[in-house]
Amino acid sequence: MLFMPLMIMNMTNATMIKEMIAAMAPNPLIFAMANPVPEIWPEEVREVRDDAIIATGRSDYPNQINNVLGFPYIFRGALDVRASTINEEMKIAAAKALADLARQDVPDEVDAAYSGSRLSYGRDYLIPTPFDPRLIWAVPKAVAQAAMDSGVAQKPIADMDAYAGELAARLDPTAGSLQAIFDKVKASPKRIVFAEGEEEKVIRAAYSYFNQGYGTPILVGREDAIKAKIADLGLPAPDGIEIANARLSAKNEAYTETLYRKEQRRGALRRDAQRRVNNNRNVFAACMVEAGDADGMVTGLTRHYMVSLKDISRVLEVGGGKPVFGVSIVLTKDGRALFITDTAVNVAPSPDLLADFAEGGAMVARAMGHEPRVAMISFANFGNPDLPHAETMRDAVGVLDRRDVAFEYDGEMSAGVALNPDLMANYPFCRLSGPANVLVMPGLHSSRISARLLSAVGGATVLGPILLGFAKPAQVVQMDASASDIATMAVLTAHQANVG
Repeated sequence: MLFMPLMIMNMTNATMIKEMIAAMAPNPLIFAMANPVPEIWPEEVREVRDDAIIATGRSDYPNQINNVLGFPYIFRGALDVRASTINEEMKIAAAKALADLARQDVPDEVDAAYSGSRLSYGRDYLIPTPFDPRLIWAVPKAVAQAAMDSGVAQKPIADMDAYAGELAARLDPTAGSLQAIFDKVKASPKRIVFAEGEEEKVIRAAYSYFNQGYGTPILVGREDAIKAKIADLGLPAPDGIEIANARLSAKNEAYTETLYRKEQRRGALRRDAQRRVNNNRNVFAACMVEAGDADGMVTGLTRHYMVSLKDISRVLEVGGGKPVFGVSIVLTKDGRALFITDTAVNVAPSPDLLADFAEGGAMVARAMGHEPRVAMISFANFGNPDLPHAETMRDAVGVLDRRDVAFEYDGEMSAGVALNPDLMANYPFCRLSGPANVLVMPGLHSSRISARLLSAVGGATVLGPILLGFAKPAQVVQMDASASDIATMAVLTAHQANVG
């Protein structure tokens, strides 16, 4: 009887014979581990077996087997619990953590490292890549837990989720800055509707939101189209993820009545309201939020920002007499967090609006654990030069004076003075006790340009803009948003729903 092995694994320089590979069982596993020259090249294997599953030690081929996936993270988990030994249970836990990661959706930064190719679990992606940022928390967490369960941990970790968050923050400034918000949302999960539910990035964001325990995602779209896209992405069945078809929803009559009441004195007929509910996914999603069928919504990937904002504004009211505006969160390479406003809506705001932006920016800063220091930004510094546009920012300071707000603020001042203590020292009367972290810009042009430049040239991570002002949570992402951007915005939306 001819022996037909399923797997060949070799870590020597011996030559593998094509005839032997050709005789192997269906879907053979070929691990050619010699480096830099494998025992047999993947191209040679494909010549005789196009069904082979191939791994090498090289980074320029799929399925790179590299000890960097194991040793650093096993040691990290073992050291953090002061393990007396590294036992088999800990090694198996590391292997299972890698296997679990391989089956999950792949982060955008990993795809980018591989020339933008879309990785999903299968023949050419059996194991996470060394570039995967999730490795730093997923594997040590599993190893540490196994050490505790097997009795070799001398310093057990009480809160494993917090431990994973601390590890993630070492690589990702976003994770570190937002960890407190993430934890609060997990403690009070929310239903968030993703208006563009047939888009690949949105589906991946919804899975991330659900898998991390933030709540229930609702995808708006055709069920068959969404499920087909899920299958193409290699994701598991959408258990725990809801799908809502705007055309077929049993709530459409109620949503139509809601929209018609809001728009009947703005020139709209009832059939106009019905058409918008049935055909405009942003309007439908906003109606879900207005009716309490969802706690918040996220959209923006397929439509211009202002178009999406207009759709939402048809349904959701502005709350508390404040304007709708946006705050962008900028996380710089040196670890600073800046809050820039208004980066979303208002082109040439008045002093009163600028004061509103200052209050909103201060609120967002405090929510992220920062004591706000607000600077009203201008090209001028405290009256020099004394030109009309600078006067608007100066007047905004006067508005804040009259409101008697409970945070530091001053202006008008240039960005250099606001951020550089040495320059600020030239103005000893300045009320700020340190560099500003909330920057109120004089207009939409300057705020948008500033945030984009910090991202594109300065290497900063920019989140948002985060919309404030609607009575119920709604957020609009940029059209170039990644799946992780959308998921983060969904969590921030859920946080807004929690704090009210």
